Amino acid sequence: MLAIRRTARPLLVAGAAAAALALAACGGKPAGGPPHGPAQVGYVVLKAEAVPLTASLPGRTSAYLISDVRPQANGIIKSRLFQEGGDVRAGQVLYQIDAAPYQASLASAQAALAKSQANLATVSKQDYDDANAALQTAVADVAAQKAAVQTAQINLDYARISAPISGRIGKSTVTPGALVTAGQTNALTTITQLDPIYVDVTQSSADLLKLKSEIAAGRLDGSGKAPVKLVLENGQTYAQTGALAFSDVTVDQSTGSVTLRAVFPNPNKVLLPGMYVRAVVDEGVSPNAILAPQTGVSRDPKGDATAFVVGADGKAELRQITVSRTVGPNWLVTSGLKPGDKLIVEGLQMVRPGAPVKAAPATQAGGATPATAPAQQH
Repeated sequence: MLAIRRTARPLLVAGAAAAALALAACGGKPAGGPPHGPAQVGYVVLKAEAVPLTASLPGRTSAYLISDVRPQANGIIKSRLFQEGGDVRAGQVLYQIDAAPYQASLASAQAALAKSQANLATVSKQDYDDANAALQTAVADVAAQKAAVQTAQINLDYARISAPISGRIGKSTVTPGALVTAGQTNALTTITQLDPIYVDVTQSSADLLKLKSEIAAGRLDGSGKAPVKLVLENGQTYAQTGALAFSDVTVDQSTGSVTLRAVFPNPNKVLLPGMYVRAVVDEGVSPNAILAPQTGVSRDPKGDATAFVVGADGKAELRQITVSRTVGPNWLVTSGLKPGDKLIVEGLQMVRPGAPVKAAPATQAGGATPATAPAQQH
């Protein structure tokens, strides 16, 4: 038995070798070898189309109007006439200061005015030559008393502290019985107008210059109004659309950015001052844009963008391209590709420059080039 086992192994090895030789003689190749014929690839035909371009910029909300309410008269607060955290309208009375001293001053001024007017009537009936000086004095006295009445009326009106603007009112810093003084530093309360509301976003000065040069060169149509959409902190899109109001005239030296301000309707008070948002700003429309699916664009060792197209001779042609931004699943190509090019988006792992390919229209979803999503700057 021992002898039989020693002779079985050489027989098996010899059989395997003979089988391999027979396979080679028949022209066969072991499994896993390189494939025969051109590589099979899928392509999309590029075209020029109008594409809206946007920039997604970080920002924060800020109140449209803010007013600190301070007294303009001295006195004791008799009553507070608003609900903290509620909405008030311009002219609504917020506090009532004890008006008794001001009412007394007004009554005194009115009495003095009446006396002066009566004296003027008496002097006017006298002979002009004899009473001219007295008449002028009486006229001046009447004017002074009218001014005193007006001043007393103003002070009395100041005893009623009213809302200077409409908006949402905050907490009160005083209660009935507190003594307040005209022009005091501490505000009694603050009113904030929330509808509409500002959104302040920042954009780098380099991007702003690039945008202006694109418009000046005619590659971007920026003649229309600039609508703005908002993405909230929770990722939801704000229902209302805003409009770009203005851009700052100076560049922040510490950040190299420019502030843009947009105005948004805020009827339901969803937006509150200080909220972080992302503003999607319409920059314009690129009238003849070339969109290339991201699946068809690669990077070489230097980091430059490259793409393969099907040449007229049926061979893979490597192109050096320039891309500026993404548009949904696509790259916006500024050079290197043209309308009608057959961009290879499938089977790229088997493609070599100058090698023949067997090309067919792409079948995967990645081969589509939808332009419905606006281009966003990252």
